[in-house]
Amino acid sequence: MFAIRCPMCQVVRMTDHEFEQQAGRLWQKAFESSCRQGATADEAKDIAQDVMLRLWQMRSELERYRSLEAVSCQAARRLTINQHRRPTLVRFDQQEPCASHAADPSLALEEDEDAQWLEHRLAELPPTQHAILHLRQVEHRSSAEIARLLGITETSVRTLLARARRTLLQEIMKRNQPGNCSKKGE
Repeated sequence: MFAIRCPMCQVVRMTDHEFEQQAGRLWQKAFESSCRQGATADEAKDIAQDVMLRLWQMRSELERYRSLEAVSCQAARRLTINQHRRPTLVRFDQQEPCASHAADPSLALEEDEDAQWLEHRLAELPPTQHAILHLRQVEHRSSAEIARLLGITETSVRTLLARARRTLLQEIMKRNQPGNCSKKGE
């Protein structure tokens, strides 16, 4: 393996060319490791690509590891485990109606009204709050990722996310108050 020694920091750095030469082998190791952890082929491809992106970002520090294959496998294994820990959310428009409610038209109608009501309330949120809520709840992005994407601080992300959630909770509580006759029409 060829390397360049940085005179300023006394660290050996991997060149871009060296990384590119090993990328195919490392991607394959990450893919196989993810599959062994129970990921589907599509999930494993995504995870392997994410591993490669992370390795690329830290390519200047890779010389300190004895085996890049081991690093690749370990990163893929941890990402796969994290992905399986996350609950998968299904959008309202992708949900299939429950068999028990499909037989009762009034329950199916009520569920449709609830979904429409929630979509309407989400659309009423300020654009930044809506975007942050979507990035966090649907795309499962971290506060740091959201901050970087939107060009704001992590503290702002957490604050705006809390406001969006609080607003929705208050609307839901208001809608579900006993004696609220107009709860379905709003």
